[in-house]
Amino acid sequence: MRFLFDRDTWQELYDSIRKNKLRTLVTIFGVGFGIFLLVVLLGSARGMENSFNRLFSDFATNTVFIWGQRTNKPFKGFQEGRRVPIYLEDTERIEKNVEGVEFVVPRNQRMAQVTRNFLSGNFSLAGDYPMLDEVEKKKLINGRFINSNDIENKKKVTVISEDVYKQLFEKDEKAIGKYVVINNINFMVIGVFKVSNINMGPPINMHIPFTTFQQIYNQGRNIGWMVVTAKPEYDIVQIEQDSKLLLKNVHHIHPDDRRAYGSANAGKEFGKVTGFLTGMQFLTWFVGIATLIAGVFAIGNILLITVRERTKEIGLRRAIGATPFEIKSQIILEAIVLCLIASLIGIIFGGYVLMFINQFYGQGEDATLVNPSVSLGVVFLALIILVVLGTFIGMIPAFKATSVKPIDALREE
Repeated sequence: MRFLFDRDTWQELYDSIRKNKLRTLVTIFGVGFGIFLLVVLLGSARGMENSFNRLFSDFATNTVFIWGQRTNKPFKGFQEGRRVPIYLEDTERIEKNVEGVEFVVPRNQRMAQVTRNFLSGNFSLAGDYPMLDEVEKKKLINGRFINSNDIENKKKVTVISEDVYKQLFEKDEKAIGKYVVINNINFMVIGVFKVSNINMGPPINMHIPFTTFQQIYNQGRNIGWMVVTAKPEYDIVQIEQDSKLLLKNVHHIHPDDRRAYGSANAGKEFGKVTGFLTGMQFLTWFVGIATLIAGVFAIGNILLITVRERTKEIGLRRAIGATPFEIKSQIILEAIVLCLIASLIGIIFGGYVLMFINQFYGQGEDATLVNPSVSLGVVFLALIILVVLGTFIGMIPAFKATSVKPIDALREE
């Protein structure tokens, strides 16, 4: 290892690179572009993943929506085509009897005419429990969401969307504490929320307490649909199947009837997207490393040419006492240095490109690539890969240089 601290070693390395400027620049470009591509692709993939995670940060993604439809098989004296109800007690059955369920939220929905002073509009209205905020976090602009006191006392309060606010209220007017008329009944506004770009279930403009909805619209124990959320360690697809089977047993529906209960599995769709992101990262690594390998092979070819041009010089050095190890070390060191220089250039330019992407595509709520970046661990791993590859590829011209006998090298024309 003493040759690393020898001034002549580095002087010879410098002279070799300077003699072949164009060839060296082309080689550095090849390797540098490989790591540049790897950094940009991995950073962009991370930015897309960050954007996706931020988009779904307000939702419990391990969730399934279940609602009743019509049967398509006769069973136990019941004819095909009967309407399948869902009752409030069904949510309790699922929560108690299906393993892995964290909570179940019953919901109801209908269209409602809403008026205030001389302004009016038709909006979707839902009766909900406070637990909905755990499944679908509401981005409140002002006020609060429904609480347990509203449920217990069947209060006539409502949480409205920003769209409802803009249509029924003047600009900068305070909405909290004011009243709106929903289907001829006065409701006090207790909160204003911003509608998310992603809707898990039907889009809702207004929320009122579930018990109030049941009483006003005479729903009794009927519910429109339920939201079943699984614990993190459980499979939401299995919970969906178990929940449907339980409902079929309770309501005397054929076990193979696939039409009786409809469902939308958010967890399953979420898994598809995360699978796509994982596949994209794998593809990014594959493309980046393939490009790196191509660049490193280019270094090997350049060094082979250099060794060929320096045959007489190598023969002379061996004739005056240079050992094969010293010759090999010099050539391998040149390969490693070229790889490191190319890597640093590629990483620096890749970092600047990611900063540019973040500036133009990573800002605001609708950003497509949020904080595109590459961790230091990934950068060091890429450097280690390049050093290892550079060492192995440098061995080819190194052994080529020492395979020629000194006397034959001196005779080389």
